[in-house]
Amino acid sequence: MIMTRPGDEVLGRENVALRALVALYRHLSSLTVQDVGIEAVVELIADRVDTAVAVVDEELTVLTAAETGGSPADVARYFLGRLAHPRLAQILGTAGPARRALRLPAVDGAAPIIVAPIAVGDAVAAYLLTMDDGEQGDGEDLRLLITEHAATVCGLILGRERMVAAAATRVRHDLVEGLLSGLGSDPDEVRRWAAHLGYDEGEAHRVMSIVLRDGCERADTATRISEAVERFFTIRYPEAITAVRGSEVAVVLPEPEPESPRARRLADTCVGRIREVFPRAAMTVGIGGLCRSALEIARSYEDARRTVDIVGRMRRSAAVVAVEDLGVHRLLLQVANPAQLRGFADEVFGALLAQAKNNTREYLSTLACYFRENNSPQRASQELHVHPNTVTYRVRRVEEMTGLDFRSYRDRLMAQIALEIFDVVGDGS
Repeated sequence: MIMTRPGDEVLGRENVALRALVALYRHLSSLTVQDVGIEAVVELIADRVDTAVAVVDEELTVLTAAETGGSPADVARYFLGRLAHPRLAQILGTAGPARRALRLPAVDGAAPIIVAPIAVGDAVAAYLLTMDDGEQGDGEDLRLLITEHAATVCGLILGRERMVAAAATRVRHDLVEGLLSGLGSDPDEVRRWAAHLGYDEGEAHRVMSIVLRDGCERADTATRISEAVERFFTIRYPEAITAVRGSEVAVVLPEPEPESPRARRLADTCVGRIREVFPRAAMTVGIGGLCRSALEIARSYEDARRTVDIVGRMRRSAAVVAVEDLGVHRLLLQVANPAQLRGFADEVFGALLAQAKNNTREYLSTLACYFRENNSPQRASQELHVHPNTVTYRVRRVEEMTGLDFRSYRDRLMAQIALEIFDVVGDGS
């Protein structure tokens, strides 16, 4: 018969505990190279240590929880009740900067809780909580070590998930940029890009350009507004393809009806919602033409962008404008250089600009109204609140100064186009 001393029994129990600790460490470490989340870590600790375990973020929201034989919801409710105690907040405030596990003593008969910060890079992303009921007799220090190591593993997993998410975001951003810019040289490649983003060529789409006007908000507020606009569309229409591009948000939206009611309706609603939160926010929304093929996305986006630009030049108050609303301005959009447009208008009305001087705008606005009213001095006079003879006089003076004859279709058309150009680039008066 082999006699054992009391010290040998204690040493034997310690060796067993250490072997179990090493095995658990190895198992935890192996999780870092597997495609698992922090839920797997929490479940493993709960199973091996036979206790309640949870992960909470900095706002003390339970991210995941587990307990052998218990439901995650019950464990979460238990920890939420404990989190309300002010002592725990003090412990979290100490454990975070110290980057080490600490023990929250028993309060009101409840078991102690071990708190370990989960660090991702230089920041504490969350906390691992382990109930230290000591039912297995495994010792306070062992549970502290296990919790601390498990928190390190959780940090590695969260860091990996964030890196993957960041990489996926960059790839998605690059794909969206490629579609909007039309830089893809291979049509099949462009279609693959669109398919990866969920674009369905069997459905009609429109591209919207939502632009925050310069100077209406500080840079940090402008960023928040752009992010709020993107959330508005992604929450209501997850199938929408969105991209924040500085002060602009581009949206590729399925459009089941050809007259753009969905795009216009959503744009109007979005502008209204943003103004409720940011009353000073001033936005212009340009809606491009219909597109089906992924190769047409860049064209629709260009329509939307140029619509925003031309609305800004014309100083229109409307916040939402579809490319179809622009009429003849759609043709003017095809001229990339505004100086070319201005040059044409100056050729038509150059003599008027030189001779009329302070009366230039009066003559041009009267002529524009005269054309809109189908060359009727009576209707134009009612619109302008002047006598019909005044309208007739001003129109004739324009003819005399410019050498144009408005009985000629060609001269009348040139004058109308020049007036539209002045709406876009200004008349310089």
